Amino acid sequence: MLQGNRTRKVSTAAVLVAAAIVAASEARADAVTDWNVIALRAHAAAGLLAVPRTRVLAIMHVAVHDAVNAIDRRAEPYAFDMRAVASASPEAAVAAAAYTVLSALVPSQQTALNAAYADSLRAVADGPAKDRGVAVGALAAQHILWLRQNDGSDAIVPYTPGNDLGAWRPTPPAFAPALFAEWGRVTPFVLNSAVQFRGKGPLALTSRRYGRDLEEVRMLGSATSAVRTADQTEIALFWVEPSVDGWSRIARIVSADTHLDLWRNARLFALITLAMADAYIAQFDEKFHYNFWRPITAIQQAEIDENPLTVGDPTWTPLRPTPPFPEYSSAHAAVGAAAAEALKRFFGRDDIAFSTTSPTAGNAVRAFTGFRQAARENGVSRIYVGFHFRHSVEDGLEMGRRIGRFVVRQTVRPAADRESDDQTSQRLSR
Repeated sequence: MLQGNRTRKVSTAAVLVAAAIVAASEARADAVTDWNVIALRAHAAAGLLAVPRTRVLAIMHVAVHDAVNAIDRRAEPYAFDMRAVASASPEAAVAAAAYTVLSALVPSQQTALNAAYADSLRAVADGPAKDRGVAVGALAAQHILWLRQNDGSDAIVPYTPGNDLGAWRPTPPAFAPALFAEWGRVTPFVLNSAVQFRGKGPLALTSRRYGRDLEEVRMLGSATSAVRTADQTEIALFWVEPSVDGWSRIARIVSADTHLDLWRNARLFALITLAMADAYIAQFDEKFHYNFWRPITAIQQAEIDENPLTVGDPTWTPLRPTPPFPEYSSAHAAVGAAAAEALKRFFGRDDIAFSTTSPTAGNAVRAFTGFRQAARENGVSRIYVGFHFRHSVEDGLEMGRRIGRFVVRQTVRPAADRESDDQTSQRLSR
């Protein structure tokens, strides 16, 4: 059974010290992490929702990776296979690649992007190296933008909620129509298809386990729960923040703590954003394939689900309003697990301790011993906030781990790994 991370109660002074450590980690930045922050701020200012944010961020970080990799080939490119003049400025290339992508995909923030770009280039000495860096960055960005221009992200897919028992339908208080019915048809960045890691589906309404899962979220995820602990409430609110924001922050903190250089940062952020983007694509394929109802609907209508273990409560509401799309499985769990698995496999270990914070929990600081521990807590938070059943969280975590593993194995591999694979293939072919 998943367990929330039981953070020790510490003094106010200790919390302030931890927060200072997180802030210090964020302060040690390079052009890659700077533009990660700039991008997320632009997304928020533009009102871009979490799901399309991952697409924009993946395109941007792929362009950044391929731009610096063209200057010094340390990994295989994702898409832009060019060798630029070695004397080109990598910082200028990062800025130009990121700026070009964001200008195309978040045009409402052009004024702020222009200012950020000018600041970035001001830090690079004028001359041929700067000019070459700008040129290669812009080319890398234009290439990936061209590849993704017809990826299905702007398609319109008709969707009608079901009325059958167990089928998703709009939830209070807004009763908003379903979002992102089209997203499962977006072309994946790395996966072979959106259905590659599709789960087995939600539990039968009459099953004993479904009854246990519903009772758990009814007790722990309620807005007025008397049994959810203070720590569980903090966990619920801590991870309400959009996954792409929270896991980008974790990557920036760990990057600073481990002193990654610009090339390794470019590869790390390409991997985690590709993993998150593909996790959302796979998730929305799965959500609209199974079309399962949310806990708020299931609990309010439990008297008619034919399960003797469930208790109906027509007035039940979750700790926070439920997102407007089907339940199975947990996208939040899957996206977090995909990012965590990419981080684990990038570093080759899962014992890197870190602390991070969240604006949706009053800037509380939580500490973790590794990436998978954080991913598990991120997943279980969806039970405490009242959005998901435990089975859905566990299946989401498994999907995310498989996606993260696949992404790291398949793309932007270090040059040494590619050369080793090529040598092995040559030996086998003799």
